[in-house]
Amino acid sequence: MGYFLQGLKLLSQKGLKRFVLIPLLINLLLFSLAFYWLWQLLRQMISAIQSWLPAWLHWLEYLLIPLGLFSLIISFAYSFTMVANIIAAPFNGLLSEKTEALLRGQTISPTSVKQFLQACPRLLAREWQKLCYLLPRAVILFILCWFIPVVGPFLWFACSAWFYSLQYLDYPFDNNNVSFDLLRAELRKAPALSLSFGSAVALCSMVPLLNLLVMPAAVCGATALWCARFADAYDPALQAPGARSYRKLDKYC
Repeated sequence: MGYFLQGLKLLSQKGLKRFVLIPLLINLLLFSLAFYWLWQLLRQMISAIQSWLPAWLHWLEYLLIPLGLFSLIISFAYSFTMVANIIAAPFNGLLSEKTEALLRGQTISPTSVKQFLQACPRLLAREWQKLCYLLPRAVILFILCWFIPVVGPFLWFACSAWFYSLQYLDYPFDNNNVSFDLLRAELRKAPALSLSFGSAVALCSMVPLLNLLVMPAAVCGATALWCARFADAYDPALQAPGARSYRKLDKYC
């Protein structure tokens, strides 16, 4: 879980702030629109329930509103974070690339509009690949939770942690030309590592206001995790005799 906390610290590093701003604004805009829409929907649902209930049960309004707000928080944590990830995928890939350069002690070079546009199709295609993997499993998991009411919430949280780990670790893996299938294989070899990182992301996603920072922090944290645990095996330059590993180059990991 410490890698996610490292990601939060990295957000304030000089040279990264401008790459954090756009994903943060995307998150803020989506969350604001989603909250307004869902709050209006919630009010309509409460009014409909009140009209159906007898007058002596209208006191249930004081119970329905807190439950409704809790439902909104859960919806934000799992639904709109996924939407924000798809829209912000090109920016997240760029943020991961610049974070890795910072961790290696390299100069963070500016990215031209042409370079950004050239990278967009690859990043969006990778996001589609992740969505095709995650969505069917999420639907099956949601159905299972209805039939296993006691174990269901714990199962949902564990699988959400796995999904979040895949989602954010994919950015540094993709930037280093590692396939999505190979990413899954690597994370299966270290389940405690991947699930603990994903759990930190899932927990913070449910905290109001903090969830606005979760996406860029998770991207930076996942990149720090890549540098500390996986990069040595995939960078030919670091495999050469006498080459220093990322662990020695990186003062954060």
